[in-house]
Amino acid sequence: MAANRRPTLADVAREVGVSAKTVSRVLNQDGPVSARTREQVLTAVARLGFQPNLMARNIRVGGPDTTIGLVVPDLGNPFFGAVARSIEATVGDRGLTLLMGSSADDPARERALTDTFLARRISILMVVPSVGADHSHLKTHRTGGLPVVFLDRPGVGLSTDSVVSSNRAGAHDGVTHLVAHGHRRIGFIGDLPAKLYTRRERLAGYRTALQEAGLPYDRSLVTNAHDQHGASAATSQLLGLADPPTALFAGNNIVALGIVTELSRSGRKDVAVVAFDDVALAEALEPALTVVAQDPEEIGRTAATTALSRLDGNRSRARTITVPTRLVVRGSGEHPAPVLQKA
Repeated sequence: MAANRRPTLADVAREVGVSAKTVSRVLNQDGPVSARTREQVLTAVARLGFQPNLMARNIRVGGPDTTIGLVVPDLGNPFFGAVARSIEATVGDRGLTLLMGSSADDPARERALTDTFLARRISILMVVPSVGADHSHLKTHRTGGLPVVFLDRPGVGLSTDSVVSSNRAGAHDGVTHLVAHGHRRIGFIGDLPAKLYTRRERLAGYRTALQEAGLPYDRSLVTNAHDQHGASAATSQLLGLADPPTALFAGNNIVALGIVTELSRSGRKDVAVVAFDDVALAEALEPALTVVAQDPEEIGRTAATTALSRLDGNRSRARTITVPTRLVVRGSGEHPAPVLQKA
């Protein structure tokens, strides 16, 4: 056998002097083989470093693969990394392996990834839906017993389980916190695209908090950004208004980093900031960042246990599970508003 080629079933058979079918029987434990032959085959497998093609076997026998397919928008986002780690930890005892792919929030790429996972006959499919994606193509698989769980955002065109954060309530709590410290001009920098579920829910929470405080909704104080650079530019734009905000609410962790960067660059220490979602080293910032913290570990754990329940035969009605957020007070959201400001 060539040194640069992966060993095959045929290589093992030649090594032992038996047929490939005999080797297959040993590895799959699905036929009569003598104890001596079984020992010789297993020894050859170990010596050659042969790895059985489990996907090919599962397709041949009509069974599912021992993997979970997870589609997320961005592999580099710490939030989705924490969700994935929690899923992996939860399913580990069941002998399931997590496969991940990034959709880049592109519906076509999301569809291609899910099709690739489905071709592997995965045991469970989990998806963070892209804006504009239609998931009706998964109906047949869902009806056939494949557990499908949407994460962070609900899907479209498919009735199945979803696990989301309390986006609206969390944003409401964060903005109410700023109002309680005297702020009446509060800017909102949300994610893009504007139709994104989490962005819409958090903006709704922002508006409700203003309404409850008797404050007007001012469109000039609401803008968007999809990356740190864009968030920095949006911060500069808001602070350059004739009647600028005295506080900012960041729609996610990436936006928060852009806001903090711009405030530091411009030497602005008088602007209060509350961010939706926690940020690495938030406590090391000056001042430390006040956040509405999500619980990605619980989101991943809940999604995994829900999917495993479906895998074990639970056929109850599909449901949306909301994981609570919590306000973490650290300093940046407690800057008092200036004594004189327009209502």
